[in-house]
Amino acid sequence: MPHALAIDGERTTGKDIRNQNVTACVSVANIVKSSLGPQGLDKMLVDKAGEVTITNDGATILQQLQVEHPAAKMLVELAERQDQEVGDGTTSVVIIAAELLKRAQDLIENRIHATSIISGYRLACREATKYITEHLSTPVESLGRESLLNAAKTSMSSKIIGAQSDFFAEMVVTAIERVGRKGSDGVMRYPVSAVNVLKSHGKSAVESHLVKGFALNCTVASQAMPKEKANAKIACLDFNLNRVRMMQGVKIAIKEAKQLDLVQQREADLLKERLQKIIEGGANVILTTKGMDDLALKYMVEAGVMGVRRVKPSDLRTIAKATGATVLLSLGDMEAGETFDPSCLGTAELVDQAPISDQELIMIRGCANISTSSIVLRGANTMMLDEMERSVHDALCVVKRTLESQAVVPGGGCVEAALSVYLQNFATTLGSLEQLAITQFAESLLVIPKTLSVNAAQDATELTAKLVAHHYKSQTIADKKHLWKSGLNLRDGRIQNNVDLGILEPISNKLKCLEFATEAAITILRIDDLITLNPEPQQAQPRM
Repeated sequence: MPHALAIDGERTTGKDIRNQNVTACVSVANIVKSSLGPQGLDKMLVDKAGEVTITNDGATILQQLQVEHPAAKMLVELAERQDQEVGDGTTSVVIIAAELLKRAQDLIENRIHATSIISGYRLACREATKYITEHLSTPVESLGRESLLNAAKTSMSSKIIGAQSDFFAEMVVTAIERVGRKGSDGVMRYPVSAVNVLKSHGKSAVESHLVKGFALNCTVASQAMPKEKANAKIACLDFNLNRVRMMQGVKIAIKEAKQLDLVQQREADLLKERLQKIIEGGANVILTTKGMDDLALKYMVEAGVMGVRRVKPSDLRTIAKATGATVLLSLGDMEAGETFDPSCLGTAELVDQAPISDQELIMIRGCANISTSSIVLRGANTMMLDEMERSVHDALCVVKRTLESQAVVPGGGCVEAALSVYLQNFATTLGSLEQLAITQFAESLLVIPKTLSVNAAQDATELTAKLVAHHYKSQTIADKKHLWKSGLNLRDGRIQNNVDLGILEPISNKLKCLEFATEAAITILRIDDLITLNPEPQQAQPRM
């Protein structure tokens, strides 16, 4: 007779589950490791439908992998979180988290309890973030606009547009600067969503260009409509402007043919009344995410109104925010009737249909609330354009974070090497078991400069040793303090001053990377039991 508390499934405990988790996480990190840095390589991913994606963006690679192991899934979510918070550093955060787990596993095998390791990792992360803020950061003000361009170039250096980073960096920085606005708390905000990135086939990447205004990849719904509206009053709708039809299941008893004509006429009149309410409210431009039928177009042409249909919902929300409009899901009011409130309209100086590249787009210029920008990317094929879009999005996020945090740190493994030296010295001041965990944390950070060197076909051991020596001197010898800016030159295989040479990253990139990697490693380390329940048996359906 089975025990009352028997588990209907498999249970893995202790050392076995930790080994499985660490192995799964290290396997995931090994997949993206070769794509780190300016000399990193791309991955070609083919999904079940045969769609091909070529990228070296860590978050994109992990999303496409469809990882099933529960611990490895945490690393996928970790990369997504880093992408949402900062927009860059997704590969680094996964590699550091996997290295922390691997080092922790070595300590556990040497009979150090997981609780001591977790405590040490938390202390190391706290000290590391404090040291970055106080000793490794440089204010953007002291470097000027050049620091924004350099941060964008550093982000693009490992991407497909790395060779044209000067051209794209200027475009990205200008686009983000245009959309800046001061919030109610007096702090400047730079919404990346206010920069619309469009893709157009043909020509070369350097023929991409920046457009001042929000570009919609749409045209007017009818050629008889006006192509330009100054002092535009914009209605943003999220419902159909089609002839109204009875709901499914509604039955109308008709005894005469005239009654059928009256029903059809009333359906047309309902649409006309809706449009009249919107137009009488002051709207001269109507955007909708749904369709407009010929009858609606006829009424709008007669009223001299611009109409655009099939607008992407995300674009409509951005336009509503920029122009001060309200997205309407219907015209229904509290009295079960239909009304249109003119306060729901957005305003813009000009809405026109303009030729951009080889096609015509709707341009919205001079928005009331937020200035907007659009970047039109040109490229040979869809795969190249998709990767260019991801690269530009990452660069936009990096510039946004740099402007909002107002501080940058040197790239090229500089921060990781400096933290490694500092934490190893800090660990010697502790007399508890946390000392071992902090030492391993410090060693784990060196995985970044080592991986950068390996991907650049350099001697990783020698280069990393030189880099660590530079940072040890900067922290121990008074007249060598300037060496804190030292980072890797992966092209020539030497150490250089990365601040003066413009290899910069936003400080939030490094802070979030350390915090997220540490939290992910701790979450997985705390697991000492895995219970996998058996699926419930499906009962056979009785045959009729």
